[in-house]
Amino acid sequence: MPRNASVIMPGPYSSVGLSVEHRTYRLEGLLAVLAKDGHQAILEKTEDWNVVELMVNGEVVFHCNIKDLEFGGDGKLDPLCKEARRAVLNAY
Repeated sequence: MPRNASVIMPGPYSSVGLSVEHRTYRLEGLLAVLAKDGHQAILEKTEDWNVVELMVNGEVVFHCNIKDLEFGGDGKLDPLCKEARRAVLNAY
């Protein structure tokens, strides 16, 4: 099972009228789920708006819209975090 997962951070986006920039608040649950399994997530910025990609060994194994992830939290109840976890576990 791979132990290093790379999370491609979404490009800048506006949230509740705040300025347009890269934000990680919605990634907290995903990062927590990956860390619990022993993965070291590496955040990489991109200019693609709203797209989160999860890469293992250079291959995209999961992607979603950042606005579909739950805000904050530990990711245990977020179905997309569960799906992302399965994708990483099945990467081999």
